[in-house]
Amino acid sequence: MCDENQDSSPGAGALSPENDYMTSCAKELALLALMDKTGYDMIQVNGQRKYGGPPPGWDGPPPPRGCEVFVGKIPRDMYEDELVPLFERAGRIYEFRLMMEFSGENRGYAFVMYINRDGAQRAIQMLDNHEIRPGKYIGVCVSLDNCRLFIGSIPKDKRKEEILEEMKKVTEGVMDVIVYPSSGDKTKNRGFAFVEYESHKAAAMARRKLIPGTFQLWGHSIQVDWAEPEKDVDEEVMQRVRVLYVRNLMLSTTEETLRQEFSRFKPGSVERVKKLTDYGFVHYRHRDDALAALGLMNGAAIDGAIIEVKTVV
Repeated sequence: MCDENQDSSPGAGALSPENDYMTSCAKELALLALMDKTGYDMIQVNGQRKYGGPPPGWDGPPPPRGCEVFVGKIPRDMYEDELVPLFERAGRIYEFRLMMEFSGENRGYAFVMYINRDGAQRAIQMLDNHEIRPGKYIGVCVSLDNCRLFIGSIPKDKRKEEILEEMKKVTEGVMDVIVYPSSGDKTKNRGFAFVEYESHKAAAMARRKLIPGTFQLWGHSIQVDWAEPEKDVDEEVMQRVRVLYVRNLMLSTTEETLRQEFSRFKPGSVERVKKLTDYGFVHYRHRDDALAALGLMNGAAIDGAIIEVKTVV
């Protein structure tokens, strides 16, 4: 099970000041030896110790989402000199972040980012429920790395451009705002929006600033929470995709209109269509046609409404 270990017992018996000092020196020497061997840098900031990020010789942007794993149930007296070599078995590490207490112990969990998704997947397969010490098992699972916030109770007359401008004024790292029009009146929003940030850290800082009861937008108290992260779909699942989910449709749009629009690039490719209020499902006969339609129709206009299209998996 992949969760944070709350057992903070350091082990048998308290150390004398002399032994405590010797243990601390031994830990520091072990970390220095690790850095000397690998060439990675290590810094401690904001309650976490970062190893790498980027690694030596790295040229280019950080790895994409899906390359990071969460590690829980780490013994509190275990550090990078033991953990890094273990996780390097799965692939090259881009960054290792160990959460730290003021006492010098770790907080029982860490995040490991690999240079690609294959490394992250191998780490989960190899090391989840791994016995790291006698009777001590770690948990390893995909890190959500959420970069999106849900903002509720916003005035329904505000347009996307206004919301984007306001969020950029009050928070840093805003990349985009997703606003869904009301099903009954496309000139108004539904009273909420999703704000996309450049990183999980930027989103977390914004969430802290926008805590309900302490912040207002346009004179309204707002609701703020993490948005449910979008799931990464693996290639094996994508091989089976033949159904598209379509949202933000006009109430007056018919199933026949959807069939015509979604088969315009290849007549006869749509098997069936089902529409429910302002959303619907389009079933294709072949996967390639469904994926082609996804690229062509996402963001297209039907009966004056800009639609959003996603795969159904």
